[in-house]
Amino acid sequence: MDILQVTDLKKYFPIKGGFMNRVVGQVKAVDGVTFRLKKGTTMGLVGESGCGKTTTGRTILRLNGGKTGGEVLFNGKEVYDLSDKELREARTKMQIIFQDPFSSLSPRLPVGEIIGEAVKEHHLVPKAEYDDYLDRVMDECGLQPFHKTRYPHEFSGGQRQRICIARALALNPEFVVCDEPVSALDVSIQAQIINLLKKLQQQRGLSYLFISHDLSVVEHISDTVGVMYLGSLVEYGEKKDIFDNPLHPYTKALFSAIPIPDPKAGMKRIVLEGSIPSPANPPSGCKFHTRCKYCTEKCKTETPVQKEVEKGHFVVCHQF
Repeated sequence: MDILQVTDLKKYFPIKGGFMNRVVGQVKAVDGVTFRLKKGTTMGLVGESGCGKTTTGRTILRLNGGKTGGEVLFNGKEVYDLSDKELREARTKMQIIFQDPFSSLSPRLPVGEIIGEAVKEHHLVPKAEYDDYLDRVMDECGLQPFHKTRYPHEFSGGQRQRICIARALALNPEFVVCDEPVSALDVSIQAQIINLLKKLQQQRGLSYLFISHDLSVVEHISDTVGVMYLGSLVEYGEKKDIFDNPLHPYTKALFSAIPIPDPKAGMKRIVLEGSIPSPANPPSGCKFHTRCKYCTEKCKTETPVQKEVEKGHFVVCHQF
C-alpha cells in the first residue's frame, strides 16, 4: 500500500524586480515531480546541488507555503486540502530531519524540552508518563536520560543529529523526510546514524524520503531511487534497476562519479560539458539537452514524458 503519492508536483518561487517590485519571472524549483512511496520503505532522492530535492521534501510537508500545481496524497488524502484541525493531526504523522543538526536545534532550550515540546503540544502522552516516554525515545536513539538537562552546544555533531532524530520520532510519525541527515557528519558517525535509521524503520515500520548527494549511502538505505535534474525527476525505479542498469544519460554520468575502492580499477568517468541552466530560465524541450551528447533536434523542442521502460523503472528521455 502507498503511504505517499506525488503527481506532477510543482513549486515556483516568484522573482521580483523593477521600480514597482513586480513579479518579473519565476524560479521553477520543482517542476512536475511524480513518484509513489510504499509503506515501510525508503525512497532515495539524488541529484546535483540546486536541483530541487530539499524543496520537494518541504513542499510535500507543506513547509513552503502553497504548491504551484500537482497533487500530494498522504494516506489517500490530499495534504493541501486538509483543514487546520486535520493538518494539526497530520503533523504528528509527517516529520522531517534537517540537514544541519546545529542550526535546527534551539540553543536556548535543553535537550529534554527540544524533544518533548511537540509531545506536550499535541498531548500524546499523559503528564504522569511524560518523563518515562522521553527516556524511552532517547534510549532508542542512543541518548542517555541525563542528556535531558544539557544544551545542544555541549554535544558533538553525531549526538546532535541523534537529538534531531529523537525529536522527529517522539511524535510517533509514519513518514519522515530525511534531508541529507548525514552530510555534515564524519564517515564513522554517518554509518552509526544510517544504521540507527534502518533499525528504527524495522521497529516502527517507518517510511522515509531520503535526500542525499552520497550515492553509496543511498544504495545502502533505499528501496527505490529517484534522480532529479533541474526540478524534474529524470529517472525513478527500484534500487537494483537504477544502480545495475541506469538508463538516462544524466543518471549514467552521476553514477560514473562513484569512487571505486580499488586502485587498479580504472574509472570510466563521464564528464558533462557546459554549466547547469538556471531554474529561472530552463531550456525548452528536454532540460538536459544542453549537456547531453545524445541530443537531437527533437530533444531541443519537445519535452519528453515519463515512460515505463521496465516494470517499475521509469525514465524521462526521448531515447526510450
